[in-house]
Amino acid sequence: MANERSRRGAPAAETHRGIPPRSDILFYGDPHGEWRPLLRACAEDRPQAVVILGDCDLERPLREQIAPVFAAGIRVRWIPGNHDTDTVGFHDHLWGDFPEANLHAGWAQLGELIVAGLGGIFKERVWYPRHDHAAPVFADRRAYMRQVKPSERWRGGLPLSARDAIFPEDAAALRGIRADVLVTHEAPTSHRHGFVGLDAAAASCRARLLVHGHHHDSYDGQLPGGTQVKGLAKAEVFRVTRELRA
Repeated sequence: MANERSRRGAPAAETHRGIPPRSDILFYGDPHGEWRPLLRACAEDRPQAVVILGDCDLERPLREQIAPVFAAGIRVRWIPGNHDTDTVGFHDHLWGDFPEANLHAGWAQLGELIVAGLGGIFKERVWYPRHDHAAPVFADRRAYMRQVKPSERWRGGLPLSARDAIFPEDAAALRGIRADVLVTHEAPTSHRHGFVGLDAAAASCRARLLVHGHHHDSYDGQLPGGTQVKGLAKAEVFRVTRELRA
């Protein structure tokens, strides 16, 4: 997964037609092709930024799909979900259209909040840290590629079916970041289908809040280390301010 480990910042485009940027962010649960709640929320009360939690299922490029959001000068960031690699079209309409906004294994400062990301899903053939001490099969993509036959490679690299996999190197990239929010597609252990690997990722980047999608469950939770958790339903809008209050 291409990622934006970016501190690139907030140029003058952050303001739009003289309207000062706000200090809140909209997190959007797995769209699966449903964008109306996001467009409505942005039109009614313009946020500073939008973060999409994966499974976009895009039938056209992202910047076309949510053109009013871009036109309003709202910053857009995303992480991939497992369904974003279901088809070449889904992949290209996301990664191919707006790769610089990918937060996977990286972070960005959005207004006054530091948001880190870990998209995709855990796969048993790569790494499946549902419990403590779950050893990875492959630590990184280079090791994985050594056993991929040339005929199975896609565009000279990872097979499309592996481009939504989380590798240990992705979680390692978040160590030492002091994040206000960690966005993930998979769930941590606050959810019955969650992974301790995400608890560890939240701790390693010292996130105060973890927001996730994937299971389409809207709930509030907390991890053993104290990180608050918000699970989002399909196409659910969740607004967070700099004080981390919805």
